[in-house]
Amino acid sequence: MAHIVSSPCLVFFICFLFPFARPFTVIMSDSGVPSALIDGPQTGFSMNNNGARTDTREQEAVYDIMRATGNDWATDIPDVCRGRWHGIECMPDQDNVYHVVSLSFGALSDDTAFPTCDPTRSHISPSITKLPHIRTLFFYRCFTDNPQPIPSFLGQLGPTLQTLVLRENGHVGPIPGELGNLTRLKVIDLHRNNLNGSIPLSLGRITGLKSLDFSGNRLTGSIPSLSFPILSIFDLSQNLLMGSIPSSISTCRSLVKIDFSRNRLTGQIPESINGLMNLMLLDLSYNRLSGPLPMSLRSLTSLQALILKGNPMGSTTIPDDMFDGMKGLMILIFSNMNLHGAIPTSLGRLPNLRVLHLDGNHLNGSIPISFRDLKNLSELRLDDNGLSGPIPFGKEMVWRMRRKLRLCRNSGLCYNANSGLEDSLDPTFNSGIGLCESPRPGLASTVQHLSAVEREIPNTVKVSSSSVHKCSVFVGLLEILLCFIVILL
Repeated sequence: MAHIVSSPCLVFFICFLFPFARPFTVIMSDSGVPSALIDGPQTGFSMNNNGARTDTREQEAVYDIMRATGNDWATDIPDVCRGRWHGIECMPDQDNVYHVVSLSFGALSDDTAFPTCDPTRSHISPSITKLPHIRTLFFYRCFTDNPQPIPSFLGQLGPTLQTLVLRENGHVGPIPGELGNLTRLKVIDLHRNNLNGSIPLSLGRITGLKSLDFSGNRLTGSIPSLSFPILSIFDLSQNLLMGSIPSSISTCRSLVKIDFSRNRLTGQIPESINGLMNLMLLDLSYNRLSGPLPMSLRSLTSLQALILKGNPMGSTTIPDDMFDGMKGLMILIFSNMNLHGAIPTSLGRLPNLRVLHLDGNHLNGSIPISFRDLKNLSELRLDDNGLSGPIPFGKEMVWRMRRKLRLCRNSGLCYNANSGLEDSLDPTFNSGIGLCESPRPGLASTVQHLSAVEREIPNTVKVSSSSVHKCSVFVGLLEILLCFIVILL
């Protein structure tokens, strides 16, 4: 089996930048798990040479498991470890007897094709409990046409199981509380099934958990106050969870990714979040969270993406220095949050900021001058606010963002005549923004000066002007009379 070991940075960038290509996390075995097996690469050739054989009881169990998934062909293999296929791994003990340590099903890609499942009749065989050395169990899209609950007997797999992945299988019903007996688990992944009910409190016994992904289900109830000291990935997104974010989240000090988006969570973001010093991604978007924003967010110096979009924060004003501690922040999405007040100037002091969405709020005032120093900014949305004043960006910055710069429906925004933005702003997303109106230098003072002079002109001068006008008319009549006399002569 080709294991995929996920580093925190890789998980963050793949999960966020490519949300539809979620990585499969498989953590290799380690010496901390009691085992009589000899770790190391094993091949079928070495088994042929040294006369190794597969444990008889485990071989029969594998036959049952393969038949249950529609892979009857495996029963023709006399020794499943010697004639291994892509999806089964074995390891020897000190007596040169091989034991099954990994079983995987489902085609991940053309390069990683485990045995597929018959979608109409596949099920998980209870014979899995007869594999006492199993460390990895992986089922992907295996029971979609034959919906079934997650079998509770998986809780009998004992202390060796480290990775349990049941992704997109169409599982129904609740998460079995018996899974809490798998105290050696490092990864539990139930992504995108049809599971309902609440998250079992018994999972709190799995203190060595590193990755928990229950996203894309229909789980209800509140998020329990669980403590996972070395948990790095915590994904409960796209469920129906309610209640507040538990303050016990601060005890999971190794967290790199928190994704609770698209639930029905209420209340405020807990101040205790400041203990998550390794956190890189915090996504709480599309919930029902209220303000104010906790100032403890400033302490998350490792944070690279902060997404709170779609939470009705309740006329919240962002403190001007809110982002001073987040020098590594690359993505900030605060769209449609009912934010008021001015845009914080501290945003202009984030050297790594690449994506900034503040659209759909009630922000007023001008765009901070400091925004012109955001040299890495590639996407900016400030549309649908109440902003005013000149746009502080240069032509090069506008060209870099192109259609990803959106400023429309801010009735007071404009651009200076010498900025070069007249032909640079994309009219599709920046309609209604025109040239800033400003009086020409000295024009106002000149008009005022002339008005004052006119008020100071003496009446005598005005009378003299009238007399001059009458005189001019008399001279004109005299010229006409002289012309007439010349014509008669």
